[in-house]
Amino acid sequence: MAKVAKNLILHGASGKIGDQIVIRQRGGKVILSQAPGEREGEPSEAQKTQRAKFQQAIIYGKTQMTDAEAKAGYEAKASGMRTAFNVAVADFLHAPDVDEIDVSGYKGAVGDPIRVRVTDDFKVVQVQLTISNADGTLVEQGNAVQQANEVDWVYTATAINENTTGDRIVVKASDKPGNIVAEEQTL
Repeated sequence: MAKVAKNLILHGASGKIGDQIVIRQRGGKVILSQAPGEREGEPSEAQKTQRAKFQQAIIYGKTQMTDAEAKAGYEAKASGMRTAFNVAVADFLHAPDVDEIDVSGYKGAVGDPIRVRVTDDFKVVQVQLTISNADGTLVEQGNAVQQANEVDWVYTATAINENTTGDRIVVKASDKPGNIVAEEQTL
């Protein structure tokens, strides 16, 4: 891939030249790259699924660019050759990651904290916890509160849990496009 700056011949040009070169404009620069070759054979089911997901991501990105507040948020994360639209598409394609579930402060008393570290390529919007006894009965559930560092979320217990041995804690985290990831930990 070649990058060209201030070229009078290619200024404003874009598209495909023959079957060899593709010209794109990005961030005030002209980008030349090799044209993609023809694909042979039918796409696999995994390829069809990925194409459909990418198509949904493109629609999501276009929709976000029509909302001034959403666009401003994505523009804040854009840098260099990466546009707000690119950030929105990537956000749609990547679910959050639950990096850590810290239950060291949870002993089954009201007010005990459970800290969860969740990261995302753009923004985590909600973290929900469910605590169930070993036999599957629900102890409690609710939303965690995001902390000032923006990666830690703290859930504060609201119910007494007399026996925590074998209890299951399920964490569900979601991001702006609605991707949800679930992780669980057994006490």
